[in-house]
Amino acid sequence: MNDWPDRRNDAPEERYGRGSTGTEPEGARAMPHVRRPAPPRQVPPQQYRPPQDYDAPGPSDGRGPSDGYNTGQVYGHGSGGGRGRGNPGGGGAGGPGARAGAPDWRKRIKIGAIALVATALVVSVSTYFWADSKMRREVDLNKVADRPAAGSGTNYLIVGSDSREGLSDQDKKDLHTGSADGKRTDSMMILHTGDNGTTMLSLPRDSYVTIPAFTGATSGKQYAQSTHKLNRAYSDGGAELLVRTIEYNTGLRIDHYAEIGFGGFRNLVDALGGVDMCLDKPVKDRDSGADFKAGCQTLNGAQSLAFVRQRHQEADQDLGRMRNQQKFLNTLAKQAASPSTVLNPFRLYPVIGSGLDTLVVDKDMGLWDLASMFWAMKGVTGGDGQQLTVPIGNPNLPTRSDGEAVAWDKVKAKQLFDQLKKDEKVTAVAPK
Repeated sequence: MNDWPDRRNDAPEERYGRGSTGTEPEGARAMPHVRRPAPPRQVPPQQYRPPQDYDAPGPSDGRGPSDGYNTGQVYGHGSGGGRGRGNPGGGGAGGPGARAGAPDWRKRIKIGAIALVATALVVSVSTYFWADSKMRREVDLNKVADRPAAGSGTNYLIVGSDSREGLSDQDKKDLHTGSADGKRTDSMMILHTGDNGTTMLSLPRDSYVTIPAFTGATSGKQYAQSTHKLNRAYSDGGAELLVRTIEYNTGLRIDHYAEIGFGGFRNLVDALGGVDMCLDKPVKDRDSGADFKAGCQTLNGAQSLAFVRQRHQEADQDLGRMRNQQKFLNTLAKQAASPSTVLNPFRLYPVIGSGLDTLVVDKDMGLWDLASMFWAMKGVTGGDGQQLTVPIGNPNLPTRSDGEAVAWDKVKAKQLFDQLKKDEKVTAVAPK
């Protein structure tokens, strides 16, 4: 429908010349220079495209042609509330709302850090309870009678036994362990930790000592006090009698006990990927199966067991074997605590599992106590402490029923034990 009167033409003189009955307001007829605004044009939604240049000419900036309508998307000057050059604080399409899709990296980093800490916490707690459940708390030190008073520092008794637990007949043959019944100790060490550093003290298994009176665990038979090799206490009365015998002869109270057998020792070394040892001379021992060339090499579980058990090549037999055992344990602890093991879960978890599966400890031993013992052993390797053997008076003492035994130097040994009990600096003997 045409709103204009009939016979309308485009001539200027005809546009507003129809009188008050026309559709134009009176003011418009009086001002012919004012152009009537065009009606709003309906733009199909699919044809509309937002301006790409905030400074593009608009209908009100006078910089270019105008089609006579306003879409509301004005980015230049004007009163549309848009954020342009003339209204930098505006909240229109050019304001913060246009950046809502940009990633907030500070928030993402914060959330990522929280997630990482939470994951580490869950893994740590899970590992703790998993490891704690695998500990074999089988030794009850509360059963030990006539115990000495506690001294300063902490004393761990570390025992390597010849237990064949978990070994098949083929394993016994391969490891040269034999099939002897019962259990005996292959090595015994007191690890003392305190304010004056760490001391690892080896006790020869052939030490000739007093074994206190005791009652047989299974037979219930009473045994009188006697004098035998230290190894006899373990074979007669197990860990509890061994602890009591060591406490009786040293005056040191044993706070914690840890024991590992042949099978556990082999599995632990294999889980670690072997232990790197440097030998000054070739080692060959038929009884233990040791057969190594001089120089640095990696020993697997079976080879490591043969190395720590061999003694016949050593000039001082048992004493030489103890030195090799100390050297090996230090190297083992150092490698087990290395970043390549601790930071590698594919190695760390098998090492923990292999060690805890066969490690027998006392009922009061916790994971923190076990970790403290382990780090103390590692500390000795790093020079934070010393390695000693109990002072020897006679390494070949003839006895009536035990063959040749090892006699301690009672004066120097007592001085050493007193210093350890008081957690004083050890000066009784020089490190060996």
